[in-house]
Amino acid sequence: MVDRIKHDAPVLIIGLGRFGAATAGKLDRLGREVLAVDSSEALVQKWSERITHAVQADAKSIDALRQIGAQDFSVAVCAVGSSVEASVLIVANLVDLKIPQIWAKAISQTHGKILERIGANHVIYPEADSGERVAHLVSGRMLDFIEFDDDFALVKMYPPKPIRGLNLTESGVRTKHHVTVVGVKSPGRPFSYATAETVVSDHDLIIVAGTEGDIERFAALGS
Repeated sequence: MVDRIKHDAPVLIIGLGRFGAATAGKLDRLGREVLAVDSSEALVQKWSERITHAVQADAKSIDALRQIGAQDFSVAVCAVGSSVEASVLIVANLVDLKIPQIWAKAISQTHGKILERIGANHVIYPEADSGERVAHLVSGRMLDFIEFDDDFALVKMYPPKPIRGLNLTESGVRTKHHVTVVGVKSPGRPFSYATAETVVSDHDLIIVAGTEGDIERFAALGS
């Protein structure tokens, strides 16, 4: 039985382009130990002041990965996406080094399938995911949009006009619109959990959960 990976386990990140650097920087700010690797000396120098550990190495070479201790990591992220060949070679090396959890960036569904077949546990499509999210945000009153599996989404938005000034039972949010208001934020106050008696006003922000289609229709009710 494989030991469960610790939530604060150090992370190996290969590739310091925009996606890799953003991932490494965020993990570093969250207090995770990060070793960031790139073949470009310029990128390593650029990020070495912002990320605790950044080294220059060619991750296409398994020997180079061994020299930097890649085999000691339990979590690795291959953030190299622009070159499919390089991405595949790097992920294959990570698999050969028996790293238990491998995340990999893909630039297409075909690329993603190859990465999964050679052993990547999690394939990420940042460009596609970002594009879909932006499409939702520019289409209406949504301020943030997170889609989960099975068409379920969580959205931050301004409340549509028909539900303002009424509590959530009276406005029929769930019975009429088939969505759930999870939280409400009034100006100058933190988010609070919504109840059946919560009254939503013009200046509030709300967090809404439901299917993508129901949320789109709810958001289209107007201001």
